[in-house]
Amino acid sequence: MNLETLLSTLDIIDRKNDKPLEIESIQYHSKNVIPSSLFVCIKGYQTDGHNYLEDAMNSGAVAAIVEDFKDLDIPQYKVKDSRLALALLADKYYNHPSSHLKMIGITATNGKTTTSFMMNSILEAHQIKTGLIGTVVVKIDDEQEAAVLTTPESLDLHGYFSKMLEKNVTHATMEVSSSALELNRVGGVDFDIVTLNNISREHIDNHGSFEAYYNFKAGLIRNAKPEATAILNLDDEMSARLVHETKAQAITYGVNDTSGNVWISGLDLSTGRARFTVHSNLNYAPFKIELSIPGYHCVYNSLVAITTSMVLGIPAEIIQKGIKDFMGIERRFEFIFEDNYKIIDDHFANAGNINVTLETLDFMTYKDFHLVYAIRGSRGVTVNKENAETIVKWSKKLGLTEIIATKSIGHVIWKDEVTEDELNIFLKIMSEANIKVHLYDQLEDAISHALTQVSDDDVLLLAGCQGMDYGCNIALNQLEKLRPDISREKLRKPLKYRVAGLLEGE
Repeated sequence: MNLETLLSTLDIIDRKNDKPLEIESIQYHSKNVIPSSLFVCIKGYQTDGHNYLEDAMNSGAVAAIVEDFKDLDIPQYKVKDSRLALALLADKYYNHPSSHLKMIGITATNGKTTTSFMMNSILEAHQIKTGLIGTVVVKIDDEQEAAVLTTPESLDLHGYFSKMLEKNVTHATMEVSSSALELNRVGGVDFDIVTLNNISREHIDNHGSFEAYYNFKAGLIRNAKPEATAILNLDDEMSARLVHETKAQAITYGVNDTSGNVWISGLDLSTGRARFTVHSNLNYAPFKIELSIPGYHCVYNSLVAITTSMVLGIPAEIIQKGIKDFMGIERRFEFIFEDNYKIIDDHFANAGNINVTLETLDFMTYKDFHLVYAIRGSRGVTVNKENAETIVKWSKKLGLTEIIATKSIGHVIWKDEVTEDELNIFLKIMSEANIKVHLYDQLEDAISHALTQVSDDDVLLLAGCQGMDYGCNIALNQLEKLRPDISREKLRKPLKYRVAGLLEGE
């Protein structure tokens, strides 16, 4: 593509060594540069792309987008925000692919992943070719790969959209993280439906304050185009207030608040799996819903997917089937072993997630409860303090006097490593509550300890975000040696469709 055509989408502040060029690729990582690349210098938390411009030039980059000129003989184009520039360039380079898709953007503190998968299940039940982008997986029709970021870097994101069009995908559902909104990873994405399910304290240290965190989340709704639909939760004060702060058409739902566009009646959670009737003023007769996954929180998650489906005009019977067929996703209160005792694998990301998980455990019948917790890495002291305090809050009710904790060294990348301050605040809160902590550097050692302690009718919870991604695989490998009486096929069934935490060779 002609360089000047690409640059036309940007607000160029200044130019250096300007000349006409043809561009074969756009890159933001110097190791991926090929001849005739346009290299975008991004200032990140850990590294500054400007420091790698010379390497990129030596690898074949013929021009660069910069925030600061470098003393190098290569055409350079100065912009205010190179991350935003990368997003706009990617959108232009791939010919605005998201504008040719029905784009659904889902943000929340908790439930983004489950909601996205529920939405995808309904779309697939309607025989629609779908794309799905989020914390667990990037899915393009029948192909999928493990996700690295909840929301990919903008260049990769628009590349995925382009691949979706090549495979005749028509609808794409994606999780939109607060970091993605702050760092302009979703710049240039043409959303048709946006949702904000809930807001609670998460990533506060990364964003500076709860207000900043909220404003980044709210930006998805506030910046939605007038032709879009914004789906908002009346039971969540921070979501509800955005009804009057968006140019998009606001559609509201609630469980307790029945004054919106979508509401429910007859909620039955006696089995742990919700049943209820959906009512609306969206030209649908009331219809019944049955969830196949447990938890009160899943009522809210399902209502987002149900309301979105109603906005899209999907028939009620298809919505019912898509919700009923959804059997849950990996690492979201997932039973990975049910024999003489139970092992549950859960994401356990923040205080809201922890509350939901431990509240569900409180409804269960078991003898003793064992917890292996992968401490949350590089999310700041505040989040780790609140996570620890939430565990303590439930400890007496659940009979928890000891915790097996791990830093998961060797199983997390740099952006998820546990800092000394994060470890210290966790240990401090546990010490103040007189909860004994068995701390391990390695995830394998922590799980091995737990498996020596668990006995008949107990529950073992493998809890944590990126640090526990490999926990299921490790636990099942260890169980294979401890329980030769169970067939390997049966024991490893939870890994059959798993994406996160697969060991080499699997």
